[in-house]
Amino acid sequence: MTETAQKKGFSRAFWVANAVELLERAAYYGVFIVITLYLSRILGFSDIEAGIIAGSFSAGLYFLPTFSGALADKIGFRSALMLAFALLTIGYASLALFPTFLESKGFVEYGKETVFTGLRDSKIKFNIIPIMLIIMVGGSFIKSVISGTIAKETNKENRARGFAVFYMMVNIGAFSGKTIVKPLRDSMGELGLINLNYFSAAMTFVAFIMIFLFYKSSKTTGEGKSIKEIWQALIKIITNGRLILLIIIITGFWMVQHQLYATMPKYVLRLAGEGASPSWYANVNPLIVVLTVSLVTRLMIKKTALTSMTIGMFIMPVSALLMASGNMLGGTPINLGLFSMHPVAFMMIIGIMFQALAESFISPRFLEFFSLQSPKGEEGMYLGFSHLHSFLSSILGFGLSGFLLEKYLPDPKLPEYASNHQAWLDASANAHYIWFYFVGIASVAAIALIIYGIITRKIDAQKRTINN
Repeated sequence: MTETAQKKGFSRAFWVANAVELLERAAYYGVFIVITLYLSRILGFSDIEAGIIAGSFSAGLYFLPTFSGALADKIGFRSALMLAFALLTIGYASLALFPTFLESKGFVEYGKETVFTGLRDSKIKFNIIPIMLIIMVGGSFIKSVISGTIAKETNKENRARGFAVFYMMVNIGAFSGKTIVKPLRDSMGELGLINLNYFSAAMTFVAFIMIFLFYKSSKTTGEGKSIKEIWQALIKIITNGRLILLIIIITGFWMVQHQLYATMPKYVLRLAGEGASPSWYANVNPLIVVLTVSLVTRLMIKKTALTSMTIGMFIMPVSALLMASGNMLGGTPINLGLFSMHPVAFMMIIGIMFQALAESFISPRFLEFFSLQSPKGEEGMYLGFSHLHSFLSSILGFGLSGFLLEKYLPDPKLPEYASNHQAWLDASANAHYIWFYFVGIASVAAIALIIYGIITRKIDAQKRTINN
């Protein structure tokens, strides 16, 4: 292979990493798109409890990659990936088996509408937390190691394209995982929320086998570092004010994006009816990303990563406004020719399309930006640190979602509404206000990124002047 081909092409480790990322994302999103439904309908948690638990799970998943990435740099990416997929397989299988254990204890009664109601006042349901911790730790390695592999296996000539390929694989996996939820719920009712965990366990087990058989990389810089060296590198990255400030700003985008899982499923089921398909609506996001991310990357290839991210940030408030508009159109179905759709569901899909377009501008270039900051041998830690935005947005976004749902769109099955539908209609009349909060958050973040770009360019210009 010529030197030019080597610069433009990708290694086997690159493609294996992308393949297992697809499988891991299918497993994760199959579960995560309905995690709050699983916690509320299967285990009897309230909206606020489900939001806090799901948000803490997601937050931990994105907080740990800095540390698991540092460990992966030390022990090697192959060993780290095998450990990760072993933990994920155990965790997802346990999510499926946990309700079966409860059934054997006499707590459970399967049904189409309300399931596991005996657990609403039982503390035994909190035993789900150790299982989620196992998934959290396993997933944290994936966040750092796969994106770290992309950084290691690419160069300046093909890095932007490499992260575009990676992000396309992420979204193909997300599309696959979300697709399976609807047929499972249609055929099994709420039991489908349990059995989809077996699908996720199977996906991560296949990924484990693929890593064992096929993953091999010659890029081993950084392996075998001492604890002191790891600690020094950690201190260096967490004291990088510029990177931390960018993470805080991008958190505004991810707070809105996370509502696809925190708010949207309950929002559409409560307003558009149980016949709605939130997992399929959520699938619009990865579908649009897959269709647009390569095109957006090519269009923006000569622009800085910051410019591309800024464009995406200004699309997000529009997305949230579109999601809010559905509830303001009334309840009359929209005639789409071959079928009709509730306006809440229809406008949710349109809003998700805009959200996905914003993601195509932001996420691949954000990862590219961080990969360019990482020294050789520290790619895992730096790319793990890049996910800190989702730690913050998970805590803030899911926590806020639970409170907003209880305030503007309470569960119609609660005792005070179950026998008084008019009371529920009155309580949920302004459900769309939920999205106005996220319009504000996204707008502030977009303006902050503009200011960040102006300030950092001035600082860099001053440094160049001094150096010259």
